[in-house]
Amino acid sequence: MHSKAGVESNSTKRIARLVVTLATCAMAIAYGSAFMPHGAPAWASWLLALGIPAALGGIMVLGATRERGGVGKLALPFAFVIVTLAVGFCLVLGLPATEGPGSSLFLGLPLRAAIVIYGIGLMPIVVLPVAYALTFDTQTLNAEDVERVKELGRIRNEATNSESKTVEASW
Repeated sequence: MHSKAGVESNSTKRIARLVVTLATCAMAIAYGSAFMPHGAPAWASWLLALGIPAALGGIMVLGATRERGGVGKLALPFAFVIVTLAVGFCLVLGLPATEGPGSSLFLGLPLRAAIVIYGIGLMPIVVLPVAYALTFDTQTLNAEDVERVKELGRIRNEATNSESKTVEASW
């Protein structure tokens, strides 16, 4: 009998795997389009702008999902990072390329460069570690999980040792 948390975890992982698969396909199509006779079309950049945050989000969810169910309190920080990356990439692609010597600077950079450095680069680096630190007690392995991992390791070692003894005996 499956617990509700286990079912939630399985559906979360299933959705995350689907997102990673679709995002990877979108990125592969975008990269593959570079081999077209006249180079990559404009839509390829947009596939990457959406595929990269989706893939990263799916991977984060897969890494954080526990059998106890879903990603818990990390859902909001994950959503924030995914949306920030997607909006940042789309803004950089959508804004006109008007940078020049007289352009306004934002924290010392032209607008599109500032979005890349501060929004896409630094924002997730600040948000995710803080989110993980705040949820460490509830989202990391508890003592029961550690014991289960140790037991699985012991079982695997025993199976490996018995297989190697069987192979040695057959010589």
